Amino acid sequence: MTMVAELPAVKPQRSRRTIGFLTACGIVVANIIGTGVFTSLGFQLADIQSGFALVMLWIVGGIAALCGALCYGELSAALPRSGGEYHFLSKIYHPALGFMAGFVSATVGFAAPIALAAMAFGKYFQGVFGFGSPVLLSFAVVWIGAVFHLGNLGVSRAFQNLSTLLKLLLIAVLIAVGFFVESKQPISFLPASEDTMSIFSGGFAVALVFVMYSYSGWNAASYITGEIKKPEINVPRSLLIGTLVVIATYVLLNGVFLMTTPEEEMRGQLEVGLIAGKHIFGSEGGRVVGAVICLGLISSISSMTWIGPRVTMSMGEDHWLLRVLGRKNSQGIPSNAVALQLLIVNLLLLTRSFEGVVQYIQFTLLLCSLLTVLGVIVLRVTRPEMARPYRVWAYPLPPLLFAAITVWMMFYLLRGHSLESLAGLVTTLLGVLLYFGAGKRFASTK
Repeated sequence: MTMVAELPAVKPQRSRRTIGFLTACGIVVANIIGTGVFTSLGFQLADIQSGFALVMLWIVGGIAALCGALCYGELSAALPRSGGEYHFLSKIYHPALGFMAGFVSATVGFAAPIALAAMAFGKYFQGVFGFGSPVLLSFAVVWIGAVFHLGNLGVSRAFQNLSTLLKLLLIAVLIAVGFFVESKQPISFLPASEDTMSIFSGGFAVALVFVMYSYSGWNAASYITGEIKKPEINVPRSLLIGTLVVIATYVLLNGVFLMTTPEEEMRGQLEVGLIAGKHIFGSEGGRVVGAVICLGLISSISSMTWIGPRVTMSMGEDHWLLRVLGRKNSQGIPSNAVALQLLIVNLLLLTRSFEGVVQYIQFTLLLCSLLTVLGVIVLRVTRPEMARPYRVWAYPLPPLLFAAITVWMMFYLLRGHSLESLAGLVTTLLGVLLYFGAGKRFASTK
């Protein structure tokens, strides 16, 4: 049954290690800072109004992301190959679990965040420039991004670094100016007596799902380990530094949003960044903020368009059923995998449901990342002799803390949004069934 995982469908080509620490770190930052931080606050305000609790959402989410990044750093250094959870779970547990995680990544893991970023881009672009259909703009940006990444890797790398740097600089300006705006809202970030109950409530756990979506990407460098120079050093460093930069950015940025913009204007709204920008800079200045956000969304779409197909490519190299996806063009780019991801993104764009897609993908992604992080403990027990160029700090606290936060979110997500969560669970089960189905078919052809 497991022969299919042992006989490669495509002979793996040696990846070109062309990505240095700064680019890897930029990919992490670009993957994280995307749609979420400019859109999720409006959904959080539906259940939480306390300034302290709202800021704690971003701190708790940041702690979880940091713990996860530390764990992925150890796994990436010990098991250096592109593929992320697909590679890790295959080596730690069983190829079936790895295939399940890879199936999730190949189908919705990257395609859904790209679709969400494209939906937000369409909304923001129309809000800034006052023309164009948000739907058509969403399709246009993902097509342009895909075509761009079918070209030269050097051009892709340069664009990624430049767009990420510009995004960080402009967000820094937004934060700095926001703290000097005179007309601040009456909100306190100090803890109150009722905040304890708020933080341990189901509403906080579900709101944390949107925060973790905003932090998704903290594991980005692990998906392209095979293309990073000195991966045993640069992958853990890029995951750690990139995540720390984003935690500080998120806490400060959301603090500025809450201080400068009335809650009732943001509650339930998608384009929170644009609304807050108008309060900070005025109507015309708000357009500038919206343009910055558009640039940031393009950067995120670009980085996920780059990384996602590498997971599918790794699966194609290992499994005969997906062998066509493991092939690269003359530039070393998995063009078939890029095309598949583009197709799935287009299908998700047709749903036009931002909140539903977030809740659907987060349950599956939380499950895969939970199994991967716990894999650090599993490998420490089952393979203590394994070379580990990097070890998780304060072990076993980071994997246990990540697991506790993740299980808490999954419980409330399953209870409060059963339909979307079960749909995500069905997606993971389909991956397992496909693995064993492919195994049987392979055995019958021998």
